[in-house]
Amino acid sequence: MENADNSTRCPWCGSDPLYAAYHDDEWGRPEHDPKRLFELLILESFQAGLSWITILRKREGFRAAFAGFDPDLIANWGEPEVARLLADPGIVRHRGKIEGTIRGAQAWQRIEAREGFAPFLWSFIGGQPLINRPQTMADVPGQTPQSQAMSKALKREGFNFVGPTITYAFMQASGMVNDHLVTCDWA
Repeated sequence: MENADNSTRCPWCGSDPLYAAYHDDEWGRPEHDPKRLFELLILESFQAGLSWITILRKREGFRAAFAGFDPDLIANWGEPEVARLLADPGIVRHRGKIEGTIRGAQAWQRIEAREGFAPFLWSFIGGQPLINRPQTMADVPGQTPQSQAMSKALKREGFNFVGPTITYAFMQASGMVNDHLVTCDWA
């Protein structure tokens, strides 16, 4: 999509300013901070069945509701916090995803203590971003062998809502995969 300054970005963000800023400043930028990776993974898991713009518009509400996505805090939550979150209109109120976030925080702690959450995740692509640069949106895969392997490993660790399509979207968001189209000026 061509912009007022004659630059071109991937068409999936359309003309929504929030979506365009996310594309330009965040999506596809390699992320190695373990807590930031946790946030990205949890937000992608909440996106399951919804559009990403819905989650993006509620992201600040999610950050407030989930204590800045601090897995060390979230790991100790129980039914009182689940009830609070189910009543919070600033987030997607889905019991399974909320409870899955708590289990995911506990899994994050185990992985972080064992080998580090970032090295664990980046190991699925050999530690370096995969550069795809597809020609068209139709050339962007929905999942890959790497996202399938990551999905299986995350599920074994205790994460939920991390199927191979969700993990691939996470890999794109966290810069593990560069799927900016060849025509995109932000790659």
